[in-house]
Parts: sequence; C-alpha cells; structure tokens
Amino acid sequence: MSFQDASTSQQSAPAYPIGSGVYTPAPAPSDASQTPAPGGSGPTQPQSRQAAEEARKDRTLAEFMLMLDEYEPLIPNEVTDYYLQRVGFECEDVRLKRLLSLAAQKFVSDIAADAYQHARIRTNATGGRARANQPLSGPGSSKDKTRTTLTMDDLSAALGEYGINARKPEFYM
Repeated sequence: MSFQDASTSQQSAPAYPIGSGVYTPAPAPSDASQTPAPGGSGPTQPQSRQAAEEARKDRTLAEFMLMLDEYEPLIPNEVTDYYLQRVGFECEDVRLKRLLSLAAQKFVSDIAADAYQHARIRTNATGGRARANQPLSGPGSSKDKTRTTLTMDDLSAALGEYGINARKPEFYM
C-alpha cells in the first residue's frame, strides 16, 4: 500500500459558467483537512458542520448542473425559450433553461397525478362506472371497468390545490 500526498490525489473540480462568472465548486472535505496549527501541538478543529454542509451542497449542485448538459427534457427547448422570452427572461445558459423546463414538467406531472387521484376517488364514491344508457354486458364492458376517465371537474379540483382557478362560471349571460 502506497501513501500519496493529499494534494496530488485530489482531482480538480470542473468549472462551468453561471451567469456572467465562472463557478468552480469547492473541494471535497477530507480527513486530511485536520492539519497541525502553526505553533501548536495538535490538529485544528474540523470544519464546522455548516461549512461542511455548504461544501456538500455545492458539490451536489455542481454534479446536478453537469447532468443537465446531457438531459433532454420532455418540454422542448424551443417551447421553454418562447415562454421565457414572453415573460422577459433572458439567459444564454442552456442548463438553466433545462432546469426551468424540468421544474415545469414536474409541476404538470404533479397536477396530472392529483387529478388522477380525484378521478379515482370520484369513481369509487359513485359505486363504479355503470351508466344508465349503457348495458352491463357487451364486448367493451370489461374494458370500461378498468378505465379511468379524467374530467374537467377532476382537473379543476387538482388545480385548486395549487391555487389555480379553472372552474367555469356558475352562470352564463
């Protein structure tokens, strides 16, 4: 087993542009950080818990931003660019746009999952899917029993949980 100098065993972290500057993540904390204090006999205090947590978060963010280079979100970049341009957001960093696109994708996915749950609750509360105008037998009857139909009421209820009002007015003029 060979011992190497701690400075030669660490690899340099990749630098990447964020905004107008270049961000280089902080080096990983290691056990070798406890060096003797100048003029002292013992090792210095290890990094504070908060500093270690910040260094870990920086490394995690750096790794996540590097993963966004290769990720292609479901929402195309052109659609994201269009809506960002409409609200006045200007940015040349593709990874940041992909991050916003990923957040929008998660938001839509959460709404769809909540609407599906509302539809399941509604169909279970009504006692099934039997309708007055459809016979209970026939070639499509077994298929209908497993199919969930998403209605505007389900979607409105799910959007209401996020503070979005999508209900029709109670009356029409």
